[in-house]
Amino acid sequence: MAAQTKPVLYGYFRSSCSWRVRIAFALKCIEYDQVPVNLIKDGGQQLTDQYKALNPMQQVPAVSIDGITLSQSMAIVQYIDETRPGLRLLPADPKQRAQVRMICDLIASGIQPLQNLYVIQKIGAEKVQWAQHFINRGFEALEPILKQTAGTYCVGNEISMADICLVPQVYNAERFKVDINHFPTIKRLNQTLIELEAFKVSHPSCQPDTPDDVRT
Repeated sequence: MAAQTKPVLYGYFRSSCSWRVRIAFALKCIEYDQVPVNLIKDGGQQLTDQYKALNPMQQVPAVSIDGITLSQSMAIVQYIDETRPGLRLLPADPKQRAQVRMICDLIASGIQPLQNLYVIQKIGAEKVQWAQHFINRGFEALEPILKQTAGTYCVGNEISMADICLVPQVYNAERFKVDINHFPTIKRLNQTLIELEAFKVSHPSCQPDTPDDVRT
């Protein structure tokens, strides 16, 4: 289905959920516009009434596409996959498809929400230890799963939504000083994926709203 206008991504350069959507757009070779929503500036631009009208949960990302506005990164990525040609982000094989969804759910529901900005702000001084605890706990579950499912990528030898979830989560882990060397399969997969063009162009270090001090 061809879009009449380019999709618009409302996101934040460092948001792992926004990054998932950027990766999906890049893998599908879809041109899109970005509207930055700074989660820090002005007390959090996601908390404005204007943005709340786009995403009632007041989180990023939101995407305007095909005459509708979608929130929640996994719903957005699946919509992109189902409506655009090119690389498919869910395997055709039902067992592999279930494995991809399992990995996505583990990261998107079991790890990332516990160290997103809103939660971390509530934790206060112990935020680094909190994030490390839950990332390590999640990775301790993810590592043996990936040992079973991985080939070149998270599930077999084709890129999938699982890879889209993994790379931003590893980036977050590194920000919070989690020792990735304890998770060799996760480390190997991440090193492979971050060399791919779609993951490079979507990286937080090179977005329109990336601050100069972290831009590369």
